[in-house]
Amino acid sequence: MPNPQYPARIMRAPFASLTLTLALLAPPAHAEIRAVVVGVSDYLTLDADLKGPANDARLMAETLIARGVSPAQITVLTSDPTGLPAGTTTGQPTHDAILAALAAATEASSKGDTVVFTFSGHGAQAPDLSGDEGGGYDELLLPADAAGWKGAIGAVENALVDDDLQAWAQTALDKGVQVIGLIDACHSATGFRAVGGQGVPRVIDEATLGIPDDVVPVEGAPAPPLSGDFVFLYSSQSDQRSFEYPMADGSWHGEFTLRLAQTLRDTPEASWAQVLSATTEAMVQGPARQMPDGEGPLLDAPVFGTGSTIDRFPVENGKLAAGLLQGLADGAEVTLYASPAGGDPLATLTLAKVTAREAGFDAPLPTNAQWAELLSAPPLAPLTLAAPVLADPADAHDYGPWTAALPAPGANPDLIPILTDGTVALAQADGVLDPEGPGSTPRIALDPGETPADAVARTLEQAAHGLALRKVLAGATGRSLTGKSPLAMTIDRRAASVACDQPGPAAPFDPEQGVAPCDQLWLTLTNTSGTAQDVSVLYFTADFRVQPIFPSQNLSNRLAAGESTRVGLQIEPGSTAGLEEIWALAVPVDPDGPRVDLTRLAPLQGTRAYAGASDPMTLWLESRMEPDAQSRGFTLKPAPLTMLRQILRLTPGPSPTPMEN
Repeated sequence: MPNPQYPARIMRAPFASLTLTLALLAPPAHAEIRAVVVGVSDYLTLDADLKGPANDARLMAETLIARGVSPAQITVLTSDPTGLPAGTTTGQPTHDAILAALAAATEASSKGDTVVFTFSGHGAQAPDLSGDEGGGYDELLLPADAAGWKGAIGAVENALVDDDLQAWAQTALDKGVQVIGLIDACHSATGFRAVGGQGVPRVIDEATLGIPDDVVPVEGAPAPPLSGDFVFLYSSQSDQRSFEYPMADGSWHGEFTLRLAQTLRDTPEASWAQVLSATTEAMVQGPARQMPDGEGPLLDAPVFGTGSTIDRFPVENGKLAAGLLQGLADGAEVTLYASPAGGDPLATLTLAKVTAREAGFDAPLPTNAQWAELLSAPPLAPLTLAAPVLADPADAHDYGPWTAALPAPGANPDLIPILTDGTVALAQADGVLDPEGPGSTPRIALDPGETPADAVARTLEQAAHGLALRKVLAGATGRSLTGKSPLAMTIDRRAASVACDQPGPAAPFDPEQGVAPCDQLWLTLTNTSGTAQDVSVLYFTADFRVQPIFPSQNLSNRLAAGESTRVGLQIEPGSTAGLEEIWALAVPVDPDGPRVDLTRLAPLQGTRAYAGASDPMTLWLESRMEPDAQSRGFTLKPAPLTMLRQILRLTPGPSPTPMEN
């Protein structure tokens, strides 16, 4: 967590990586795109069925078609072909069918064409017996007919091994074909203690596959990296799990696939790196701390296709032809129009009975209402917990006072209470305890004089506020990456040395290195727009608190066009491992309105409007955080809000000596 003491105004994967700089050009207009879309929900031999991959395959096929890919060029191999777009080729997601479809797509492609491979299902690892992993492990994708370890062949039967996928990819790349891989599976079951939760991990461990303990990897020279134009996006880091979750209507999707599809729909002219960044942000604000990854020389190249050019959703047969998959929910407000662009608003209605692909309205539609534009997200529901899960031996501690203090469990929980080490840890909805190291899942601690009931009430109020604010801010910001952001942010890190008051030299912040206690971070915020912006900085801690960083002491936070400011913060001594976030927020200036200072939302009382809260953005954000807020009919849209989010990975080692006060 930060100490804003400085003055303001101031797998890994089934493919090998390639470190090579290339001139990146968009494919020529006549280039064709072919896709092999795989979703493995039902396993024929392994007891490892999933609920989401078949839905993922359908969603990815729809997304590709929306971006201009011809249905005739898409092969969908899925356990359940129900509802697939017309014109696609279908089949079962078996080992031979997947390799045959990839080979056929490559054979039909020419230089400048693109082949897309998407996979949703289980991943795994197995000892490398060929030596091409340098004494490591092969990473596997498991088709429907995958079975256990077969000693006679020294492999997991019918698994797609990274060697096979790399051989296919290199064959396509040698023809001058661009290769895109989108993988929603994981390859590591180590480093976590999963003790319960709503999500289902997409990984199978070695014991389940029957891999003997005495099978060890073979030493050898690593295989050469791929050479050509490719990009691969992965649903999680090599040491993380990938999860699928149920949606409000009961359908399941992989978290990565769902957010990726939404990003591809909303960002018609983005690069793959921008898509990865936006997808990562959407997942960090979702139910699990699951961090996607990407590699390849095409990361900075434009995404294929054009995307949808319609900013409004069509209204068909009295219902909105969009739903949960488009980021809508019950209680969202939409403005009705007669045309797909421009025109006067006809009315504002509230959505009701939102399902995956359509939504109803809370009142009759006005005449000529044919299109709808999202106006605001619904008010947030109160925080919900799952039933507590015991991680310790049954007689290790007396958890009676804690379980009596916890509220009754509810559906679709936000947090999973885990009884461990004599207290309660509040895990994310994936139910994984301490994913970033010991103590990284926040615990409910007793303050002096508190009872467990007091501590639970205090902690849950803070968690509800922090999680609600994160959702509100994310929902209030536009997702489009095609426009230029009015705010730029660079970060320098000054790593602590001997003592907290003796930081080292400044260097560009590297998110992969993380930060440690007493490190200083210096943000340079620049208004890159042509109009003045009111800028605020908030910090979201691993234990759900929101801390105001900038402005402080009610100093001015207004940046003129082209103006910059420096903001400093320091990681507090004693901070435990975890993922934390910096939020830089910018609102364009209303010449007739007061400054917009969003740090007022950080403390709990910031959600309660008072006489001095008069700027539209703050009032609008506060109204969305009130659980009892009601729709006021036609609501004026608040000023645009831009949010830049930087994720920090706290990796505490021995803390330097704290500075003296």
